[in-house]
Amino acid sequence: MNEPVPATGRQFEIASGPMRAVVTEVGAGLRAFDVDGVPHVETYGADQLPPGGAGAVLVPWPNRVADGRWVLDGEPQQLALSEPARHNAIHGLLRHTAWSVVEHAESTVVLQAMVAAQPGWPVPLLTSVGYSVGPDGLTVTHTMENLGSRATPFGVGVHPYPRAGNAATDDCALRLSASSLLPVDAERMVPVRPPRELQGDELDFRTGRPLAGLLLDTAFGGAAPAPGDEFVRHSLTGPDGRGVQLWADPVFKWVQVYTPDDFPGRGRAVAIEPMTCPPNALNTGTDLLTLQPGETWIAHWGLTPF
Repeated sequence: MNEPVPATGRQFEIASGPMRAVVTEVGAGLRAFDVDGVPHVETYGADQLPPGGAGAVLVPWPNRVADGRWVLDGEPQQLALSEPARHNAIHGLLRHTAWSVVEHAESTVVLQAMVAAQPGWPVPLLTSVGYSVGPDGLTVTHTMENLGSRATPFGVGVHPYPRAGNAATDDCALRLSASSLLPVDAERMVPVRPPRELQGDELDFRTGRPLAGLLLDTAFGGAAPAPGDEFVRHSLTGPDGRGVQLWADPVFKWVQVYTPDDFPGRGRAVAIEPMTCPPNALNTGTDLLTLQPGETWIAHWGLTPF
């Protein structure tokens, strides 16, 4: 009899000095990242489905597609409604796929998967995600390659739940490099109006705000590097001044912030989800990326403890 397989498949551990991460075979998700044994993302058991999409890789689109419908080259497409309660397709096509290992070394692991042509997604893509740990923390590298014969739009996102070590979420402050907010339908969570510029109100996190009492499932736009910087930077800081910074290439112009109160073993948690495009971008076209046949795209993000 074969050994039982955990719900998230094989577990790939990488380490360098005090830094350690665990990546799952199913979904190529980030299940753990800790420093000297102190967690810097919310974690879960290998035999659990990722709660709240924890650590998920969101390709070939992040967030939601209203009614699962969009149009490519004049041809209507219908995706499976993976969020049936809201009648949406959500978070791409590879969260529950077993990815292939391309490389696994002491401090690096690279996984790869194919987005096959299928109902609702007619152009095949090859995607990879590489995780590496080093003195500065965790670096994640994404690639997308168009294997088809025509151009296709796409987007990429990820769904980590950073944490400021052992600090309670409600004792932490959140800072976002985002200048706008996307209004959405409260029931369907899809956009209803263009983004509005933030004006220093309670949802303007550019200078940092406490998370206590805030319930968020909110898409923020206008994420951009500070003058002279090359990366977009968001951060979560605990009461002792320690925390974790999420940095990303400028192509990650959007960030979804989600604050569930039922993360297993933790209660309140915060997802900080860098995205290249906002919810329903396959219909609005906002910040969608395009891959020509044979073209490859690459981008990076990471986590740096401080």
